[in-house]
Amino acid sequence: MSDTEARPARSRREERRLAREAAGKQGAWYPRWFWPSFAAPAIFWQVVFFAASFYVILAVAFGTEDFFRNALPVFQPWWWDFSTLTEQLHKIFGGVYQEVYLRTFAYVAMASFICLLIGYPIAYFVARYGGRRKALFLVLLIMPFWISYLMRMFAWSSLLETDGYVNDILTFLHVLSKPYGWLEGRSITVVLGLVYGYIPYLILPLYGQLDRINASLLEAGRDLGASPTKTFWRVTLPLSKPGILAGLIIVTLPMFGDYYTNNLLSQSPRTTMIGNLIDFTYANPGLAAQGASLVLTVVVLLIVPMVWYLRYTAKAAAAK
Repeated sequence: MSDTEARPARSRREERRLAREAAGKQGAWYPRWFWPSFAAPAIFWQVVFFAASFYVILAVAFGTEDFFRNALPVFQPWWWDFSTLTEQLHKIFGGVYQEVYLRTFAYVAMASFICLLIGYPIAYFVARYGGRRKALFLVLLIMPFWISYLMRMFAWSSLLETDGYVNDILTFLHVLSKPYGWLEGRSITVVLGLVYGYIPYLILPLYGQLDRINASLLEAGRDLGASPTKTFWRVTLPLSKPGILAGLIIVTLPMFGDYYTNNLLSQSPRTTMIGNLIDFTYANPGLAAQGASLVLTVVVLLIVPMVWYLRYTAKAAAAK
């Protein structure tokens, strides 16, 4: 019989005592609840300002209406009515809302792809060749956040007007023969507006991931005979995958609920997005329950990529 089999099993109290003694020899010892307690304010904030408000949305979506069609939230789950949600699902899958949902997915996919095409080279340049000017480049990337998103969209719409600078430059360079109606319900305008509004959210996490890549790994690839292109595809790009996924998650989630961009750059039913439907229901009396049901469908759709991303990061952390 080995020493491990002959040794009696230790109780949890004994294991904790031995752990405290080992930690005391190495330095200060902290109880198990010490470090998690630092998350208590954030947890309280989430419970009060997210969980509670989300429960109100559930109460409105599954509640009733009064004589004037005003929403009457029902906070008891056993009295909830799911008829409104069922009606909205019929409109989404094969109904009047199906086109809006498909259009939103297409806009978000195109805008996210363009953000990645533009943002990755910028993040790569700042991380690898920024040198002493990294802080300056980061400040320039963050500067758009100092101005209200609404004001930035107003400025963008001013640039895209028929007599705006964009049309003036394109006609001067003979790219266009006449001014283009960017603000006349064009899908490309909405997509470009989404890119302009959310691309900094993708660049910053990408920069953080690229900046953490050990330069010795890149040098090892070159020492083994790999060209700069092969080193990028086989070393840099795979190591930057967590940053790419984090950036895409950060930009796609707010895009699905965006409605200001379409309102300011299009105002056309041809470019209506999910956020515009929700905004319309809450701006008109008697449609609060429908708006809450639309919010629930968006939440369910967005939970899927979030759960996948969390599982991916957990697996990546376990692999390390």
